[in-house]
Amino acid sequence: MKKNFYKRNRFAKLSLFISGLFVVVITTLYTNFLSNRLAENERNNVELFGKALESFINSEKEDFRLEQEIISLNSNVNQLQIILENELGQLEGYNFGEKKNADQIFLNREKEKLLKQGFIPIEGDGAYASLIYFKNSFVLTLIKWFPIVQVLLIIIFITFGYLSLNSARRAQQNMVWVGMAKETAHQLGTPISAIIGWIEYLKTIPTENPEQINVVNELRNDIGKLELIAERFSKIGSSPKLEKTIINHELKEAVEYMQKRSSKNVYFILPENFEIPIEASVNKHLFSWVIENLFRNSLDALGGKGEIRIMLEKNKKNVVIDIQDTGKGIPSNKLKKVFEPGYTTKKRGWGLGLSLGKRIIEDYHKGKIFVKKSDLHEGTTFRILLPLV
Repeated sequence: MKKNFYKRNRFAKLSLFISGLFVVVITTLYTNFLSNRLAENERNNVELFGKALESFINSEKEDFRLEQEIISLNSNVNQLQIILENELGQLEGYNFGEKKNADQIFLNREKEKLLKQGFIPIEGDGAYASLIYFKNSFVLTLIKWFPIVQVLLIIIFITFGYLSLNSARRAQQNMVWVGMAKETAHQLGTPISAIIGWIEYLKTIPTENPEQINVVNELRNDIGKLELIAERFSKIGSSPKLEKTIINHELKEAVEYMQKRSSKNVYFILPENFEIPIEASVNKHLFSWVIENLFRNSLDALGGKGEIRIMLEKNKKNVVIDIQDTGKGIPSNKLKKVFEPGYTTKKRGWGLGLSLGKRIIEDYHKGKIFVKKSDLHEGTTFRILLPLV
C-alpha cells in the first residue's frame, strides 16, 4: 500500500510536469505562428510603403491620394521605423523622430544592428530607395517575448502552488502527529500504572532466587522506559526545553540499554577517545529517543549479527555524531525517502521513527540528520549535526 502511495505521488508529479510542458509547447507554437504572420504582414506593408513613396516622388500623374494615404497610414497607424537607402548610400529615416530621421550616424548604427540580427533588406523600385530596412513593431516584439514570459509565470505559479500545498500538507501532518503522540501518551498511562502495581506486589513476595529478583528489577527498568516513552510522546507538539548536556553520557546510556536487548552477536563499538566530554544543548528525552531509533534501525539491518560503531567529535560549528552499522544497507534510489512519513522496509511498524527523528533534530534542536553513506550489503552511516553550545 505504501509503495502504491509513492508510485501515485510520482505519477501525479510526472503528469503535472507533462501537462505543463504540453501547454508551453502548444502556446509557443501558436505564438510563433502569429508572430511569423504578423512579421510577414509588416514586411508587405513596408514594401507597399516603399512603392507608394517611390510613385509619389517620381510619377508624373496628378492624383496621389492613394500614395498619400499609404504613406500616412504607416506614419500614423503602423508607425514602423523605416530606413531608406539610395544608390549613393545615403539614408533617410521615418518614425525615428524629427532629428534622428536625417542623422546619418544614428541611421547607420540602426542599420548595422538590423544586419547583425540577420535582417534581409527589401529591394526598392528606384534610385530614391534601392534598399529598405525596418524595425519590427512593438506589438510583434511583445508577441515574440510572450512564450518566455508565460513560462516564467507558469514556473512562478507552480512554485507558489507547490510551496503552499506543501506547507498545508506539513501543517496537517504536524496536527496528526501531535494528536497521535498525545493520545498514545494518554493511552499508555493506565496500563503502565497497573504494571507498576503488579511489580511492587511481586517485590513483597519472599524469594531467595537471585534470578527472579533480577527479572523483577529488569521489569521495573522496562516500565521506567515505558514511562519515559509516554513522556516523550506527550512532549511532541510543544516547545521542548533544551539544556546543556554531555552527549557522551547520553550515547553511552543508550548503548547500555540497547546492548542488553539485542543479540549477543551484535557488538556496539565506542571510539577510544569517547570519554572526552563534548557538550551540546539538547532535550534529553527527545534526543535519546532519536538515538535509540537509529540503533533499532541498525539492529534491524544487521539481522542479529554485526557491528554498530558510534563516532563522536566536534568541529568549529557542530557536534558530529555518526552511527554506522554493517547491515544490509539502503538502495541508492531510496536514500531520499527514508525520512518520509510512512516509509519503511519492515513488515511491521508505521515508518514514523526516522521522520519523527528528523523533526526532533531539525525543528527542535536546529541541527541536521541525514544518511552520510550507505552501500548495499556493507552498511549504513547516519550523521547527526548539533550546534555547539
